[in-house]
Amino acid sequence: MAVTFLIVDDSKLARIVAGKAIAALQPDWTKVEAANAADALAIVADQQIDLAILDFNMPEKDGLELAAELRSSHPNMPIAVITANVQDEIIARVRELNATFVAKPVTEDAISGFISGAALRLRKARA
Repeated sequence: MAVTFLIVDDSKLARIVAGKAIAALQPDWTKVEAANAADALAIVADQQIDLAILDFNMPEKDGLELAAELRSSHPNMPIAVITANVQDEIIARVRELNATFVAKPVTEDAISGFISGAALRLRKARA
């Protein structure tokens, strides 16, 4: 199953770390990166993106705003919002968007639940 995932984070290092964690779990998946929400929206408009991993703290538009925009155009896309800012309010807002909260640092263990759930949802959607 060909899957393309988008990692959006203003930190190049954070994109590398998240990409490596996901590649360890799903080595056949293709990674696309964006450094901000505007680039992410352009990528999603231009190519097939199956799931998105979004940093919460980004300049101009945060991960929740980006998740809301993606959710409106892609209602079934698996979306994770990653942040070191672990507050109940943020977790609740992520869940309101039907997205998954993942605490930073992104490790295989931290992201494995989201990745396995996303893989299952994508397989069912394509069946």
